[in-house]
Amino acid sequence: MRIVFMGTPRFAVPTLTRLCDTGLVPVAVYTQPPRPVGRGLRVVPPPVAGEARLRGLPLRQPEVLQRRAELEHLADLRPDLILTVAYGKIFRRRLLEMPRYGCLNLHPSLLPQYRGLSPVQRAILRGDPETGVTLYRMVAAVDAGPILAQRVTAIEPGETAGVLAARLAQLGAALVVATLPELVKGRLKPRDQDPERASFAPRLCRTDGLLDWRLPARQVARVVRAFDPWPGTYTFCKNVRVKVLAVEVVDETPRDVAPGTLLEIGKGRPPLVATQPGAVALLRVQPASCQAQEGYAFCCGRRLSAGDRLTAHPTAPGTASRG
Repeated sequence: MRIVFMGTPRFAVPTLTRLCDTGLVPVAVYTQPPRPVGRGLRVVPPPVAGEARLRGLPLRQPEVLQRRAELEHLADLRPDLILTVAYGKIFRRRLLEMPRYGCLNLHPSLLPQYRGLSPVQRAILRGDPETGVTLYRMVAAVDAGPILAQRVTAIEPGETAGVLAARLAQLGAALVVATLPELVKGRLKPRDQDPERASFAPRLCRTDGLLDWRLPARQVARVVRAFDPWPGTYTFCKNVRVKVLAVEVVDETPRDVAPGTLLEIGKGRPPLVATQPGAVALLRVQPASCQAQEGYAFCCGRRLSAGDRLTAHPTAPGTASRG
């Protein structure tokens, strides 16, 4: 079977690796062009590009996939199947109809739940007990095509989006290599998605990571887990932006203090922060331009005490930030 693989981030690498290791070597690999990343704007190739070069696979990185010349090149490859995993481009009809077995996509949710770009994060934010991966045939509408196969997995307590995505990448890779032979043999019965059960997971932006201490303790903890590693969660301590790397739910008891108030700072113990209702223990943080550190060390270094507050906006030096 002549497979064209299209993917970009680290999530897509296990599928490409598993295809090659099981003899389903793609005739070509497509990925996004290199992009500048980080504060230094260093141009970095996508992880899929690195894996393709390591394995000596033909690699293409068009800025625009559906220009005539690129479509003609794809047609010349005579693909039986185009498989995408987080490639990041929209397909039009000509491309969707090109391969004999169609265009398939691997999506990290149990469709029709969480169509869109942030399904892993949304599952954690909602407190779902389980999630999974879906292999489906692509249509013009985003993530709406008939389902070929799914696999389910529990979301572990305390699991971050980064850890869960890595597990789903491996689960998805196994699903793909198990499903493709069945597709070729005509043994699969695709099932349409129920549009009434569909939900959406739109793209995240950096400002989504601003912590709202007015949320219940359990939800604050979910936000921190869901946005690790990106976009990350943050708050402000006086005029300093502070990344919140890890918290732990203490209780959900209502308190007559402002959300974000430091309740208790015991020697060697994580400081407690008031939520609404409840409290969380501030386990690890990273102030701007500093290394990551334990919550207690942060409070000592900033000379914070019970009654000081973490806020949604910086406060100018000399301005009170006590509840």
